Amino acid sequence: MSNLNKALLIGRLTKDPEMRYTPSGTAVTNFSIATNRWSTGPDGERKEFTDYHNIVAYPIGKRNLAETVAQYTRKGALVFVEGRIQTRSWEGQDGQKRRVTEIIANDVQFLEPRGATAGAGAPARAGGATPAHDDIPAPDDAPRDVDPDDIPF
Repeated sequence: MSNLNKALLIGRLTKDPEMRYTPSGTAVTNFSIATNRWSTGPDGERKEFTDYHNIVAYPIGKRNLAETVAQYTRKGALVFVEGRIQTRSWEGQDGQKRRVTEIIANDVQFLEPRGATAGAGAPARAGGATPAHDDIPAPDDAPRDVDPDDIPF
């Protein structure tokens, strides 16, 4: 039997990405995105919920995804992230066991041109290529974008 571990997310960065280098010199960029979803509660009222996802980007092949994301995105940017889900655990300095679940990015597409306002622009790929797409209108019940000013951190 085959296994599959794939995550596809479209959301807005909750803060500026943070790039660092490993002791061996490999760039690593951490960022988080917020995604919205709608659900109907027991009272029948539709409510919007926001989920937050931690993303990690490394260089992939000849593309330096980590540096590209750090250089071309900022808080509030709309991105499409494709990757795999990974949970890791460690023991903190205080002796407590800690766990974090992250998306390890294989690809990040910028869905707005640099400096664009929320909701405007044509998609751009982190590697420089522009994917083909059709301008299909979103259904009436599609989730709203997260307003960067509403993000609590």
